[in-house]
Amino acid sequence: MSDIALTAAQRTSLLSLQNTQTLSERTQTRLSTGRSINSVVDDAVNFFRAQSLNNRASDFALRREEIDQGISSLNTALQAIESIDNLLNQLKGIVEAARSQSTQERISATTQFIEIGEQISELVEDASYQGLNLLNSTNSTLDIAFGVRSTSRLEVSGFNLNATVANSDTGIFSVVAFASANSTFFLTGFGVTGGSFTAFGADNSSVSLATTATGVIDDGISRLRGTAASLGSNVAILQTRLDFTDAYVNELNIGSDKLTLADLNEEGANLVALQTRQQLGIQALAISGQQQQSILALLN
Repeated sequence: MSDIALTAAQRTSLLSLQNTQTLSERTQTRLSTGRSINSVVDDAVNFFRAQSLNNRASDFALRREEIDQGISSLNTALQAIESIDNLLNQLKGIVEAARSQSTQERISATTQFIEIGEQISELVEDASYQGLNLLNSTNSTLDIAFGVRSTSRLEVSGFNLNATVANSDTGIFSVVAFASANSTFFLTGFGVTGGSFTAFGADNSSVSLATTATGVIDDGISRLRGTAASLGSNVAILQTRLDFTDAYVNELNIGSDKLTLADLNEEGANLVALQTRQQLGIQALAISGQQQQSILALLN
């Protein structure tokens, strides 16, 4: 409180100037932030409504990153499967070529066949993304949450393409193809007795074994492509959810902005009007003080 006595006119002018200053500061804040509601004091109802929308948008934005990483994890597995498919076709080509090769050539083909088989096994083990490999263990699970509800999620179970159990449901082959590094055991799984394509016979007396081997490989290719189809459908699901999440987060932000954004044209006009009012207020205060100046003049 001021100890100086002011006239009623001066106090009215001063109060008007203070109100104008308060409104001017509020308008400048709105212009600088672009929002008409910057705190709970401005509008408690719309402030908390906008905050709720922003919080939900933030929650889903975090899920968006998880979904995007899930897509990358599945794409890694699919890229590995595509490479394995190419290697399987190479295996098939080696078997087909061995039908008409010489004994020495068949020995070389056996070495190539085993090497490619080992590379398939190694490729499966290398197909990991952020520590998760969906191709080398049925215990691997990709768990992606889409929202805040516990049921809104997708779980993708892994496969064991290197399964060492005959008639495996998830392995590439229905035989124990990768059960051992022993070449004899490896090729026997494809129906090639003796562990070498020389088993086809110098005179092709047992070349029918090639048919069995290519049949196993064809089955493996079919099983592999079935795995790819399963993973691919999940990629499509995740991509759909990713697109929805992007659109949803954007709509939540728009809804929040509708509640809080300021009309910059209106606020600009308000600022000009307040500046004019402030100047008029100063003049009014000066005029109200002229009464005391007149009394002073009389005393002099």
